[in-house]
Amino acid sequence: MFFMDLNELENRAKEELEKIVDIKEAEDFFKKYLGKKGEIAKVFDSLKDFAQDEKKQIGQEANKLKKEIEEFFEQKKQEVKNVPAKHKQKEEKIDITRPGFKKIRGHLHPLTLVMEEACGIFQTMGFEIALGPELESEWYNFDALNVPKDHPARDMQDTFWLKEPKSVRSKLEGLKSDKPVMRTHTSPVQVRYMESHQPPLRIVVPGRVFRNEATDAKHEAQFYQLEGLLVDEDVSSANFKAIIEEFLKRFFKTSVEIRLRPGFFPFTEPSFEIDAKRADGKWLELMGAGMVHPNVFKAVGLNPNQWKGFAFGVGVDRLAMVRYNIADIRIFYQNDLRFLTQF
Repeated sequence: MFFMDLNELENRAKEELEKIVDIKEAEDFFKKYLGKKGEIAKVFDSLKDFAQDEKKQIGQEANKLKKEIEEFFEQKKQEVKNVPAKHKQKEEKIDITRPGFKKIRGHLHPLTLVMEEACGIFQTMGFEIALGPELESEWYNFDALNVPKDHPARDMQDTFWLKEPKSVRSKLEGLKSDKPVMRTHTSPVQVRYMESHQPPLRIVVPGRVFRNEATDAKHEAQFYQLEGLLVDEDVSSANFKAIIEEFLKRFFKTSVEIRLRPGFFPFTEPSFEIDAKRADGKWLELMGAGMVHPNVFKAVGLNPNQWKGFAFGVGVDRLAMVRYNIADIRIFYQNDLRFLTQF
């Protein structure tokens, strides 16, 4: 009677093996017949109920059956090894008429976009990109730029002065005044560049600057500037006006009327403020500029009687505020994804 049960178990197992079509069904089959609590294991567990001579014979037949089923199972497993389960086949079926999913990607910050576009425009006009350290020395940040010792900009209210441990001092290259400061403008790069390059030259300097002041909708303790410098033997403020008008036309993609107002900067003479006329007819202060002061040329070893030049500095944040009609500069630094993902 028991041998008939083994034959029936063998037939049933082979029949189920034939119907297996994917790896998931193969795993279920193994568990049902060859697992620790499977049908074959139950046969061996029942041997304790038989006499010694029957136990031996039934055990031999059960071992034979187990090996046969294992061989058939391994063969079937190889056949369906790379076939996904039925439920996965259904899930992975490609519907070519279904719209695709938009991948979520990172993107550049709006200030980076504006800075790269502005630099690109100046590059097409023959300017090179120059960079410099954010941690500066007093000499490069003030002295070489003709800023008097008693100038208000040097006060703690306007400048982030640092203590002078050796680890900080060692980072300041070409130190002539070893009092370290977080640069208050990108103008020190003008000095560094003119020290190592001979005119004629055209550079723009993008970078972050630091001011020790209260923040509001128009001011931040740190922001980005784009500095410009052109030096040649025959340069005038008319050259500057023409270049800036062309830059603003390309950047804002429309003609922009500008005006130059008298101003004062220690490192330029004459100095002027540049205003741009808005669509509503009002004037917006956009940047400061002027002709390079002779004392700046002397500080870098150039003859001011031979070389002339102009320099300008525009706030990248201000350009972005005008471009995107943003009223508060602080929003650029709040890392609010609801704002940043618009760009």
